[in-house]
Amino acid sequence: MKEKKRFICQQCGAVLPKWMGKCPECNSWNSIVEEMIVSPAGSTHRTYKQPVSLNDIVYSEEERILTSIGELDRVLGGGIVPGSLILVGGDPGIGKSTLMLQICGNLSKNRKVLYISGEESEKQIKLRADRLGIKNGTMYIMAENNMDEIEAVISEIKPDIAIIDSIQTVYFPQISSGPGSVSQIREATVKCLRLAKETGSAIFIVGHVTKEGSLAGPKLLEHMVDCVLYFEGERYYSYRLLRAVKNRFGSTNEIGIFEMRDKGLAEVDSPSKYLLSGKPNGTPGSAVVCILEGTRPLLVEVQALVSKSG
Repeated sequence: MKEKKRFICQQCGAVLPKWMGKCPECNSWNSIVEEMIVSPAGSTHRTYKQPVSLNDIVYSEEERILTSIGELDRVLGGGIVPGSLILVGGDPGIGKSTLMLQICGNLSKNRKVLYISGEESEKQIKLRADRLGIKNGTMYIMAENNMDEIEAVISEIKPDIAIIDSIQTVYFPQISSGPGSVSQIREATVKCLRLAKETGSAIFIVGHVTKEGSLAGPKLLEHMVDCVLYFEGERYYSYRLLRAVKNRFGSTNEIGIFEMRDKGLAEVDSPSKYLLSGKPNGTPGSAVVCILEGTRPLLVEVQALVSKSG
């Protein structure tokens, strides 16, 4: 085994040859930490995967997996692509885990689904599933943080959909840094990407965004995954926006609108009705304009305040 030492910025993931007080890449102070990487010695014998002719690859749009959540399928470009790696980011408490569990509940009726949680126990997930009215079909629950164990289970079960909630809690025993560090998150994401391509399972990874920056956020991982979804909205308001900032299999102009209710997230069928709900009637300075978000027209109110000047 070989030990390597390196210095990594916890904000942007830059690798530096020595410790510095200020990161030269993102200009953040006191964000560089020392990490020990233990890697096995290289082998002299290597096997290579044979390339495949482009004409021999057969694919059809019917292979996409529909989640029965129209707003999510719209943002994904028509459903989930098998073998893809999807990152779902957002502030803590915004509803990411609720959306992931609802996806599992819909797809478990006719597909094999694996939900891996590093933050909750199996009983806690069962309690939340009962509150959302989810009946178990072919759905497996696993509470685990060790990426080696997660890899073994995904390789054995080979689910159609696998969800890891969240990527900040997953760790490799071979890496000395704690869960949530840049090295741990990067290695875990690379492992998930390889598993998705080899097994054909579509893998969702959930990433938290914190204001303190103590945990690496989804910005570090956007170049690795196939699709990046951001869940936005105020924690104390019921409406949520789901938008794609990167999508290799669809458009990034579509948005999904949800409302948080006691039974989980519900789709908003008529966003214009919600956007115009507080519009005053017959008031000067107020106008309604139609904007286009992807393929969806939205009616919004535009207000102009005018006052007399001397």
